Amino acid sequence: MTDGLLVLNAGSSSLKFAVFGIPTDADDLAVTLRGQISNIGAAPLLSAWRRTDGPGGVAKRSELDDIDNHQQAIAFAIDWIERHSAGMSLRGVGHRVVHGGSERDAPAVVTPALLDELDALSPLAPHHQPHNLAAIRAVADAAPQLPQVACFDTAFHAIQPAVARRLPLPARYRDKGLQRYGFHGLSYEYITAAVARYHAGQLPQRLIVAHLGNGASLCAIRDGKSIASSMGFSTLDGLLMGSRCGTLDPGVLLHLLREEQMNERALSDLLYNHSGLLGVSGISSDMQVLLNSDAPAAAEAIDLFCYTLVRAIGSMTAALGGADALVFTGGIGEHAAAIRARVCGDLAWLGLAFDAQSNERGADLLTRADSRVKVWVIPTNEELVIARHTRRLVGAAL
Repeated sequence: MTDGLLVLNAGSSSLKFAVFGIPTDADDLAVTLRGQISNIGAAPLLSAWRRTDGPGGVAKRSELDDIDNHQQAIAFAIDWIERHSAGMSLRGVGHRVVHGGSERDAPAVVTPALLDELDALSPLAPHHQPHNLAAIRAVADAAPQLPQVACFDTAFHAIQPAVARRLPLPARYRDKGLQRYGFHGLSYEYITAAVARYHAGQLPQRLIVAHLGNGASLCAIRDGKSIASSMGFSTLDGLLMGSRCGTLDPGVLLHLLREEQMNERALSDLLYNHSGLLGVSGISSDMQVLLNSDAPAAAEAIDLFCYTLVRAIGSMTAALGGADALVFTGGIGEHAAAIRARVCGDLAWLGLAFDAQSNERGADLLTRADSRVKVWVIPTNEELVIARHTRRLVGAAL
């Protein structure tokens, strides 16, 4: 029997899971099984893959009955994993937790006190934090013997300079937790650790990472440390996203409240679920769908996405005092060659010499040898980051 670690990422109606085998030597962790339960509370569907099935092999894809909440989904997932993991014994569970607050700069073993602390942060991330914590509680109910580790998306940014975290509001609001936090930290942590393998074995001193997916953000990284990020107090801030607005003049919000008579619920729904690519195009939040569309509104949404992204990269460059490398990651960053081409074309002023042929064939390096700024495409792996932290902390907890 081998030992394994379970990594969970709970969304509002989904539960993503991955099982990593723990090697007996110093080798890195490897995924042995991964899956997702989607449409929780509606028509739940399980999709799963095992390494023994080969690349792209689907071990199971079926509709599920009697799963109405995360607690039931996790109990089902743990039982399913135990029945399909070839005798592997789970030794711990790692969770993606969106918000760790201003003080948490590293993952932590879950305790009742930590859970209370994270609960208090739910008003700062109401669309994510409650679901993350529901998963932790569900594991505690289904498998109380398993130690759990919380890995925070905010932690990577917790060491940013004070000026980068301050909001232009009276100090009393900062004392209530209103500040810039930054998110997608687990992805940035992975890229920071991985980029040296692509960059002649060295970490670029001034690195900009573009995590572009349904949620999207930028991070300016100097000597491996976050110094600025496009997301701030919430996951709404910064870049135009799939269905989230990104940076928006606060006056627009006041106008909607006053002239459109919107309440908090309606405004939140608009900003999180009906804006961004979906709102501008009126077609889809999926970039690939828009790229394949001939509709003028699709082109308008793509134009605005690229425009705001280029402007934001300029801001990150200013924060760094220049740039040595740019990394694209996330679903759009890794797969949308047309978006990379447009953005890099508009960044020629950086001394970026773009290689269109390398971009089209899906190469890792997208710039010519004479480019002052290197541009890479590096797939992110937040699950592996969580598994590594869990392995380290679970060993101490056992």
